[in-house]
Amino acid sequence: MNQNLQTLSVESSDMNNPFKLTDEKLIARFQDGDINAYNELVHRYKDRLLNFVFGYFKNREQAEDVVQDTMIKLYTHASYYKPIAKFSTWIYTIAKNNALTELRKNKRKQTVSLWTNEGKPIDIEMKDELLEQTVYNKMAVEELNKYLDEIPENFRIAVVLRDFQELSYEEISKILEIPLGTIKSRINRGRIQLSEKMKHFKEQ
Repeated sequence: MNQNLQTLSVESSDMNNPFKLTDEKLIARFQDGDINAYNELVHRYKDRLLNFVFGYFKNREQAEDVVQDTMIKLYTHASYYKPIAKFSTWIYTIAKNNALTELRKNKRKQTVSLWTNEGKPIDIEMKDELLEQTVYNKMAVEELNKYLDEIPENFRIAVVLRDFQELSYEEISKILEIPLGTIKSRINRGRIQLSEKMKHFKEQ
């Protein structure tokens, strides 16, 4: 399945001030039949989900297929969403489950690099001034990807969701179905490992 992520989108006029609508208001409008609301949700989440899902694979085409499946499920299962949860938590959980299903089909998990849209530098939320300076001033995306590859998957996924996708600890806990304390521990340990590896980059 290698088709455009907006295959299901229907050309029509833009919604009134769509950027002012929350995700929850958009999904409510789509549940009422507004296709433009679906299009806006796809626009907001397709790249973010690709960054996230790519953390499970070493193959971009597989990651794109998973995101495509996620957007199809958003289209066909929109009625399943209930406002008791944030939309972002719901859609990330669908993407995660789709990714795990694909991994089971492959019968093995793979480690990956983090792909970033347009090759822009990545902002990592850390107090370590060395890491912040390295990311902004010296670290090419490809180098950061290499270091992320070397971090265990459970740490890498948690760091990606927190520092790259900017989700709250509570959202990450719900998405990964892991206790909050464990999530915080994984993020901290992942940040430490990434920081240590990037120190070697500065010394080069």
